[in-house]
Amino acid sequence: MAEEAVLGFLEQNEEIVDSGEFAVEKGINHEEIVNVVKSLNGFGFVVAQDIKRERWQLTTEGKTYAASGSPEYQLLMAIPPEGISRVELQKKLGDSVFKIGCQQAIKNKWVEMGKTQVSRKVARVDDNVKALLIKINDGEVLNQEDIDSLKRRKLISPQIWKGYSVKKGPNYAPKRRKPATDLTRENLQSGEWKELLFKEYNFLAKGFPVEGGNLHPLLKVRRQIQMIFLQMGFEEMPTNNYVESSFWNFDALFQPQQHPARDSHDTFFLREPSTTKTLPEDYVERVKQIHESGGHGSRGYGYDWKREEANKNLLRTHTTAVSSRMLYALAKKPFEAKRYYSIDRVFRNEAVDRTHLAEFHQIEGLICDRGLSLGDLQGVLHDFFSRLGMSKLRFKPAYNPYTEPSMEIFGYHEGLKKWVEVGNSGMFRPEMLLPMGLPEDVTVIAWGLSLERPTMILYGIDNIRDLFGHKVDLSLIKSNPICRIGL
Repeated sequence: MAEEAVLGFLEQNEEIVDSGEFAVEKGINHEEIVNVVKSLNGFGFVVAQDIKRERWQLTTEGKTYAASGSPEYQLLMAIPPEGISRVELQKKLGDSVFKIGCQQAIKNKWVEMGKTQVSRKVARVDDNVKALLIKINDGEVLNQEDIDSLKRRKLISPQIWKGYSVKKGPNYAPKRRKPATDLTRENLQSGEWKELLFKEYNFLAKGFPVEGGNLHPLLKVRRQIQMIFLQMGFEEMPTNNYVESSFWNFDALFQPQQHPARDSHDTFFLREPSTTKTLPEDYVERVKQIHESGGHGSRGYGYDWKREEANKNLLRTHTTAVSSRMLYALAKKPFEAKRYYSIDRVFRNEAVDRTHLAEFHQIEGLICDRGLSLGDLQGVLHDFFSRLGMSKLRFKPAYNPYTEPSMEIFGYHEGLKKWVEVGNSGMFRPEMLLPMGLPEDVTVIAWGLSLERPTMILYGIDNIRDLFGHKVDLSLIKSNPICRIGL
């Protein structure tokens, strides 16, 4: 009905000057006219120009006073000619009307307020506030002074009225024909297609988003680091066993059984199966001896080494457990220099916060060869981290049970403009390597870092729980940018 009214009126007239007046004239709801004008304007049937007018409407308080009178008028009318006590007048009017009425009546010099008695100063007055509010409600225009006085008392509030002036558009027609979206067999057979109005193609419209797999940022950075290792001639270690024995995880690394890291507060031990049944007995005996009484120039730790402690199963706390297995297997063959790396998950019983999780990914690299020195380690680290985009490195002495010397690695991050800790490194101790059966002139240099930390830096993520774990937003996986190491 509204569409026919608008198009029909424009067929005989040049313009609808005001959609509000037009709606009243035709007896149609203005909102309905507005919706039709918007639709016709979108398809070019009409050209619409905005009209905005500021109107005033009564607030809830203003509506109350328009019906019952202003508080000052109510207060004056409640005072008898002989006067009334303040307490009785307050009880008669209510707290709110009494308080506002007193302020305005005193301001207007209508009443005399004594300590206990209230009396009139005038016999009768006109309630101008009520009269103004009724005029506003009826749509009458007031002068600015009256508007300002009502605004100060928060009895009125502005309301923006929106409408349109409407003229014929480039596609105007007395009646809108619904465009066809498909050409059917029936249209062709009947010849109807000649008269049909077809909907235009929108070549700028976006299609449906393609649903498919998305690479997690960790997987992207993992692949880039993996390629760096492969370019440097490393081969990957098998890291498919999350469950490891305490022997390979700790004892084989010359880590004493009293070390705090072996406590249940730091390590996840298994209930079932709680112990391992397969360990190389000759090697176990040599590890026991190096712990208890030393050897190869070492005094050992001088304690009673317990087999049952070494047999305990746990979730590996580092991928160095895999390194110890690989070096032991290497020692059983004629010696051959090797470069190994691994990138996989490890588990630690830590409190979860914005930088720590109970499970994370560890990157580890090691080189086993004759006559390697600390200088070789620093040279390899410079090569490795320069490929990650960090050409400036610093090293700080550190302690590690199975490496000596040991170094923390710091790199200068050009984006953050500061030095950040990026990993740990060292040379495996003879107490770890010689019981395996490796030649005495063979040394192993190694380093490790987490996968999460460089990924967080690259992608600007400051909470590790937003990157890995059950709280990750899937939109991060779908919309994360292509990110290259070193940029």
